[in-house]
Amino acid sequence: MDRGKQLGEAVREKFKVSGMNPEILRGVYTERSRSAQNDNKKNRNEENVVELIESRANIGFAGGNNIGVKRAKAPVILFLNPDTVVVGQAIQKTLEVLLSNPDLGAISCKVELPDGRMDYSCHRGFPTPWNSLSYFSGLAELFPNSSFFAGYSATYLDIKKPHEVDCISGTFLMVRKIAGEQIGFWDKDYFFNGEDIEFCYSLREKGWKIYYYPEEKIIHYKGSSSGLWKTSAMKVERGTKLVAATHAASAMRIFYKKNYYKKYPPLFRDFVLGGINLLEHYRKFKIMTGLKYE
Repeated sequence: MDRGKQLGEAVREKFKVSGMNPEILRGVYTERSRSAQNDNKKNRNEENVVELIESRANIGFAGGNNIGVKRAKAPVILFLNPDTVVVGQAIQKTLEVLLSNPDLGAISCKVELPDGRMDYSCHRGFPTPWNSLSYFSGLAELFPNSSFFAGYSATYLDIKKPHEVDCISGTFLMVRKIAGEQIGFWDKDYFFNGEDIEFCYSLREKGWKIYYYPEEKIIHYKGSSSGLWKTSAMKVERGTKLVAATHAASAMRIFYKKNYYKKYPPLFRDFVLGGINLLEHYRKFKIMTGLKYE
C-alpha cells in the first residue's frame, strides 16, 4: 500500500474508533510521496477531516510536525503515530484528564506493544549519563525497582497507576497548544528519534507537568518506519535500518550536547561521546549480521 494512502486511512480510522468530533481534533499531516498526491487529494475532498500539507522533501519528524501544527486550531494537539491502533476511547478519556488539571502540559495514555508489553518510551526518565549507562549496561533490568539504577526506564514506579513522569513518547503525545508554543514545539535539530525527549525536557524547563495515564491505551507496531524492532508491521530494508540507527545515535549526541555537555568536565564529556560512538557501531554491526537490534 502507498504510504500516503496508508497514512490517510490510518488518520480516518483513528477518528472513527475514538468517537471524537473532528472539530475537537483536526488531523494535519505532511506527506512527501508525490506519487500519492492524486489519491490523497481525492481522499481530502471525500472527507473534510484531514488536511493534507504536501512537502517536496523529507524534512524529518520534527520538521514535518512543525509545518502541520501551524495549521492546527484546537487548544489541545495530539501527535499520534500512524503505526498505532487506538483502543476504545483512549483519545477522549486522555483528553479529559489533561483538561482537568491546568498544570499538565502534556500527557500520554499507556502505549502497548502487540505482544502485550508496555512500550517503555511512554513512561521514562531523562537520559542523563548515569541513567543511560545503567540502561545500556543492563543494570536497570537487574534492578528494576531501584530509582538509582532504573532512572531512565522508570520501572520503579507503578505503571498501573496514573502519575507524573519526566518523559513520554511522540507515538502518543497530547499537549496543550499554549505549552507547545512556549517551547517552539519540535526541535528541528533532530531528524528522526530523540525529539520527543527534547520536547518533554523543554516543557519541564518551562514548569509544565507531564503525565502518564495507563487507564487507557493504544497498540504500537513499533519500528514500522525504522525496522529496528521486531514489532514492526512491515518489512524494512537493511539500508533503512542503518540510516535509522545513525539518526538514533545522532539524537543522543544532540540531546547530550544541548542539555548536559557543559555540566561535566572535559574528560567525562569525551567519555560519554565515545560511548555513543561505540553504541552506534555495535548496533550497526548487529544490523549487518542479522542479530537482534533490541
